[in-house]
Amino acid sequence: MTAFSRRSSAGSPATPPDPSDPLAALGRLPGVDGAVDSVRKAVDRVYGHRVMRRRGNEVTAEAALRGARGSAALSGADWDLEEVRRRTDFSGDPEARTVGAALRLSAEAGQLLSVWRQSPLRVLARLHLVAAADSTESVGRPRLTGEKADEPLIELPLPDADEVAVRLEGLSQLVFAGSSAPALVTAAVVHGELLALRPFGSCNGLVARTAERIVLIGSGLDPRSICPAEVGHAELGRAAYVSALDGYVSGTPEGMAAWIAHCGRAVELGVRESTAVCEALQRGAA
Repeated sequence: MTAFSRRSSAGSPATPPDPSDPLAALGRLPGVDGAVDSVRKAVDRVYGHRVMRRRGNEVTAEAALRGARGSAALSGADWDLEEVRRRTDFSGDPEARTVGAALRLSAEAGQLLSVWRQSPLRVLARLHLVAAADSTESVGRPRLTGEKADEPLIELPLPDADEVAVRLEGLSQLVFAGSSAPALVTAAVVHGELLALRPFGSCNGLVARTAERIVLIGSGLDPRSICPAEVGHAELGRAAYVSALDGYVSGTPEGMAAWIAHCGRAVELGVRESTAVCEALQRGAA
């Protein structure tokens, strides 16, 4: 029995979960509908900002930069935004390489939308190849038996290579099949599953957060990529991030709902960041 089949049993007893759409059951968990509604309203507000009609491309570019900075911060490279903006060489120390990887992933995400629904495993391999481009280890493939994963933030037990292969295939099938679940639910599950598995030898957090972004963009919730959830995850803090992930890994209805709600708050904080960018552009301050 896979992790997904265990979690799908969290649906309401009065409405048996559709075995062909296990993500839909997660959308019915207590509190998830409220999180989904709150995210949708927040996203609609920033898309309705008058600056988006004239300078939306600038907002998108700034969101990408700030999202990359937030993702790098969660992976241990907590640089000031202006340092990320100023720097041109990211080939030095480990923190610089982490920031460089986050920036490359942010640029790559939009290029992979058409491939994601048809071949999510191919996209994940590409993301790892981009992130770990300066690494001497094997890149662009999941871990093999005996290989470890380097993700300093996550201290959960590491699934072995066989379990990783089975669960990645399950995740791929879910994405390929599609779901009636809200985009936030799908994005949170993709993000949480990749963090739990840490399928690659390195850069797992960066890849997981980029995959979340791809789902949010490709679903139509955030088509212009102006709601950087990575900013929100960083603002909520590493301790809250790890605690919420523990809920996901537990597989309980309460834990899963808490993780989805956490991801929803992160998106809303990303919206707040981009709203501030819009306001600055409107005042001529950016």
